[in-house]
Amino acid sequence: MILSCPGATLGHGLTEDTDMAKPIIIRKADGNWTVRAGGAVIAESADALELTEGDYPPVIYFPRSDIAMAFLDVSDYRTHCKDKGDASYFSIITKSTTLPNAAWSYETPLADAARLAGHIAFEKSDTVAVERV
Repeated sequence: MILSCPGATLGHGLTEDTDMAKPIIIRKADGNWTVRAGGAVIAESADALELTEGDYPPVIYFPRSDIAMAFLDVSDYRTHCKDKGDASYFSIITKSTTLPNAAWSYETPLADAARLAGHIAFEKSDTVAVERV
């Protein structure tokens, strides 16, 4: 399945018709960040990036080297954003459950989002916490 922008069905407030012509700002996120799901720490980083785009909430992207990739399983789900490129998704596998399409990455981002290469973002939810510690 391919939609026009990541998050179209994942709660980012975007829809297939969303105009993504808002400025993208990517900077180093202040402090240390973690991702927790199913009682496990999935990621922990002092080198995370923060993406802001218009009025949408900031999204934290973690370097792959700071993620316990054994918890992630590549999904067939894909989306496309005209400003960032094609996003590939991952499901989070925990001892008790599988959280489908709970993380995404721009493997070959477009020029404006080039800094996102090699990073993965996680969908905040009741079962996935993305927190500054």
